[in-house]
Amino acid sequence: MAKVEWSTGIDSVSGALSKPSKSGQHSCTKMLLATHRIAETTSSDCNRVYLRKKVKRSTPVSTKEMRIRVRFASVAAAVAARKDSLEYASSDQAAFLAQKDAADGKKTMKSYLWSVCGAAYDAEHPQG
Repeated sequence: MAKVEWSTGIDSVSGALSKPSKSGQHSCTKMLLATHRIAETTSSDCNRVYLRKKVKRSTPVSTKEMRIRVRFASVAAAVAARKDSLEYASSDQAAFLAQKDAADGKKTMKSYLWSVCGAAYDAEHPQG
């Protein structure tokens, strides 16, 4: 197992430090993952580094998965457009503030816009 010493100011590291390229142009063939945790334990070894081989998908993409991907991309584009739109700015801000303290309210503006745009997408594209 590798031993990692973090520089001053780095409180945590989690996730992929390097990923294998999709086009195969680079020499990196494995994914390098690192984690760092601060916990009250007797062990001072709180760093972990893992290598993961590139995994090739064994099943084709299903129609349900394609619908989910299309919905995600469409809602993400709608959220990005609505976030920057002056047409909806004041009404969205007022609606967000009105619902955010409710029990089932969205706590961030981004999550609120995702729920609004997601509901609009689902209304336009009923799954049958």
